[in-house]
Amino acid sequence: RRYEGTGLGLALVKNIVELHGGSVSVVSEVDRGSQFTVILPWKKLIKPNLESDNAISQVALSTRQDGTLILLAEDNEANILMMSDYLISQGYKLIFAHNGFAAIDMAKDKKPDLILMDIQMPDMDGLEATRRIRKEQQIADIPIIALTALTMPGDREKCLAAGVNEYMTKPVNLKKLVNNIEQQLIAKRNNSLITN
Repeated sequence: RRYEGTGLGLALVKNIVELHGGSVSVVSEVDRGSQFTVILPWKKLIKPNLESDNAISQVALSTRQDGTLILLAEDNEANILMMSDYLISQGYKLIFAHNGFAAIDMAKDKKPDLILMDIQMPDMDGLEATRRIRKEQQIADIPIIALTALTMPGDREKCLAAGVNEYMTKPVNLKKLVNNIEQQLIAKRNNSLITN
């Protein structure tokens, strides 16, 4: 780029990484660029204190036995890792698609209980994938939650018009995401009871 940075971002990254017990290293070559490596320790989840009400609700969620299957349609690897780690820890089973075409194919093949749909994906975006899913009779009733960085006026309405059940902006609050997932699953069960 035409101007140099102040180095503040790197200093912040270094402090945050070190607070987590990790380290940052750099390899740099003139006229070629720099490569920064962040190393963070991996720790297993600690079992919660069962005397806490909050901990008990977390245990109940994490030991769910109903086999709820979620399709995560997302092309950003960092988002996939963050969301999948959390959702798996809450007891959900996950399958993945990296674009709209793959999302439609996975929905037809695996018939997930719910779809988390990124809106901005390559090849086919989440809006078009949602429209096509809604036209397929065998998968049309699968709840879809849109996950998007689109926050301009009218973006929510565009997503809802395409057929999503709920709209959440990135960065996604993971606890709110789980609440939304549960609300959509309950609504789907209630609808199936009414129609049957």
